[in-house]
Amino acid sequence: MGKEYQTGDHVSWNSEAGRVRGTIGKVHKSDFQWKGHQRHASSEEPQYEIKSDKTEHVAVHKGSALRLLRS
Repeated sequence: MGKEYQTGDHVSWNSEAGRVRGTIGKVHKSDFQWKGHQRHASSEEPQYEIKSDKTEHVAVHKGSALRLLRS
């Protein structure tokens, strides 16, 4: 199990456009629907909804794709 993040954490991740920064808005710890697709999550491997700082686009990622940013 990797690092577990909390709602409100400021994180970064890689995207097609390069490194993106955003804030975690929701933590999923059970399977859920996202944009018409089934996403798998559990307490051991949660998935995170993150709102981009620049575009306000919301993405979903596993914790292994994220890096915590220090204030």
